[in-house]
Amino acid sequence: MPLTKPNQQLRRDLKDAEFALESAALEIFHKAQAGSDAEFLEAMKQVGKLHELADRLVGYGEEVKAGRIERQKAK
Repeated sequence: MPLTKPNQQLRRDLKDAEFALESAALEIFHKAQAGSDAEFLEAMKQVGKLHELADRLVGYGEEVKAGRIERQKAK
């Protein structure tokens, strides 16, 4: 069953947010490499959290695609 336009937009929005999180994680990682060991370890915790959030968004996008999550029309 094809996705409705609102659900297509929701899935695109989730993919865009996931990409933004992954990009931010990569930027933090590259900047942290120039810092001290303590700064690097703290940055890696942040990077890990961003990756976890990005993974959740991918999962939500798959649920939208499968029809388990739907965007309702505004009332």
